[in-house]
Amino acid sequence: MSTCALYRDDFYLSTAEGVVTAVHEDGSVELDQTNFYAASGGQPGDTGFLERADGSKILLGETRHGVTKEVILHKPLDGQPLPAVGEKLVLHIDWPRRYRLMRMHTACHLLSVVLPYPITGAAVGEEESRVDFDLPEQVEKEEVTVRLMALVEANHPVYVQWITDEELEANPGIVKSKNVRPPRGMGRVSLVAIGEDASIDSQPCGGTHVSETQEVGMIHISKIEKKGKENRRLRIRFGEPPA
Repeated sequence: MSTCALYRDDFYLSTAEGVVTAVHEDGSVELDQTNFYAASGGQPGDTGFLERADGSKILLGETRHGVTKEVILHKPLDGQPLPAVGEKLVLHIDWPRRYRLMRMHTACHLLSVVLPYPITGAAVGEEESRVDFDLPEQVEKEEVTVRLMALVEANHPVYVQWITDEELEANPGIVKSKNVRPPRGMGRVSLVAIGEDASIDSQPCGGTHVSETQEVGMIHISKIEKKGKENRRLRIRFGEPPA
């Protein structure tokens, strides 16, 4: 069965209800709907807990996709009890962790605005993220940080637009990733837009993001690593640059 991914329409939905539709041999739990993000596109899956009718909790260690992107599996930590098929649960995301990932993922998009080069890899983390670029020229981390913070402080709106698979095929230039193509087959693709009328950026992405750039907070480029002749890895961290 497919899972209704509630987070696609509301990134700030920290609590929701769902009914268990399957419990798999490895203990992973499938629900009719969920607000938990499944690991994808470099962003980790959500953690948190499932609350049962008696108030007891089932602690979750990871959220991932099943056999298709339309199936979302919630994996309890070792030793946790398992619910029954048909049981109604309240789903609680570890919100502080999710919000940090939302801020970080948005920061990665802003970095791709500052450096408009093909992206060859990315990973979103709670404390540090990385974005790899096909970047032939040398850049300075201090200059990139200043330009990043200018976008953050301008407080541009961040929102999702939807286009069809056919519209994406007709506009391949909006895809910044060099090696990974956006998922197709669901009939529609989400675009994360930044700025009024997407004036700052618009790119396909299924991750979770904050609603305005100011929420990202203070960030800086902590390191730039050369990973090949024209491949450079930029690391983003929260907080002020070190003195």
